[in-house]
Amino acid sequence: MAIVHLALGSNLGDRRVHLDLAVRRLRAEPGIQVVQVSSYYESDPRGDEYLNQPKFLNAAAVISTDRAPMTLLRLLMNIEHDLGRVRTLPNSPRTVDLDLLLYESLVMDEPELTLPHPRMHERAFVLMPLAEIADDAVHPVFHRTVAELLAELPADEVALAVPRQPLRKRDLIGFRTLVTGSTAGIGRAIAEGFADAGSGIVIHGRHTENAQTTLTQLKKYEAPTECVLADLRSPVEQDRLIAEAWGDGLDVLVCNAGADTLTGEAAKWSFDQKLDELLAVDLKATMRLARAIGERMKHRGRGVILTMGWDQAETGMEGDSGQLFGAVKGAIICFTRSLSLSLAPSVRVNCLAPGWIRTSWGETASPVWQDRVRKETPQQVWGLPEDVAHAAVWLASPAAQFLTGQTIRINGGAVRA
Repeated sequence: MAIVHLALGSNLGDRRVHLDLAVRRLRAEPGIQVVQVSSYYESDPRGDEYLNQPKFLNAAAVISTDRAPMTLLRLLMNIEHDLGRVRTLPNSPRTVDLDLLLYESLVMDEPELTLPHPRMHERAFVLMPLAEIADDAVHPVFHRTVAELLAELPADEVALAVPRQPLRKRDLIGFRTLVTGSTAGIGRAIAEGFADAGSGIVIHGRHTENAQTTLTQLKKYEAPTECVLADLRSPVEQDRLIAEAWGDGLDVLVCNAGADTLTGEAAKWSFDQKLDELLAVDLKATMRLARAIGERMKHRGRGVILTMGWDQAETGMEGDSGQLFGAVKGAIICFTRSLSLSLAPSVRVNCLAPGWIRTSWGETASPVWQDRVRKETPQQVWGLPEDVAHAAVWLASPAAQFLTGQTIRINGGAVRA
């Protein structure tokens, strides 16, 4: 297997997504192993031929491959084409640019390919990311390392390239995800987790102010984001959410929305009033949304649905809240199993069952409850909303493609007899 060094660049459209997709394509190719990828560096275009063009985002990668240089070059050009690069005028803006820099110590000069890359030693935006992951790689013509070549560049040239974003694992690029109840707490964390993994997000909530806060927080992930406000107590509003959120299709539905009957005025409601609220929002809305969107996903041939249960629904908990949540969340767990059978094999359906997660109620819980959490959780700490988000992202990813009809407890190992 040959060790090959590549340069990646983009200055058109969503640059980070294009670079992420290029790396993903390389990872999926037989005969190629992506060994390492650098952080992303932003640089201003240099030269008159790039006048008035957008800034570039650049990276470097080290791969191991059994492909010959010309075969590898054709693969890189195919990936560029598939990711939207149009080769019109030389040096025109491009969605993605993949260059062969070094192929072992090979030196060649052919009409289609010159190795090493003839201008790599002049470019800080190439040498800086390459030095991050392979500073000891040797240029086979100049017989100097990448670090030495970088040190020889003028300071003003080096200053033009600055680190922008480190590479993150983004398994959900190209996905579109609806997260109900995503304007606070666990739902907001799940929305952020999916956005961080590359998915486009449709957030949902009831109040404009909370939705705007979530939209603002999601901007940093540079993922496409939409918002639909709807009151899930109303079947009419549920149907409107389904229609507006579906759009051109959804890859993932996370039925996270749930009624808060533990804090605020709702904490003073009667048992019957709390039950009606939980049945309407947590159970009925979940069932109607999951059934309707699930059928659309099945017709399209793919999709993932995640519902929200409770880790103590099956073991039980004393008191009114235990009875209420045990009944409602237990029903969701059972519904999830049946829905997974109805939508198989093209749509996977699983249930998240959080335990003691520090949401708004947990932050203000009494010392008695704080002690109970520590006693009942082997890890002796509260879980956090992002712990649920990480599980949700993984369940929606290709890594969990053989899981359906399951209830995944995110509870620090808590077990009650």
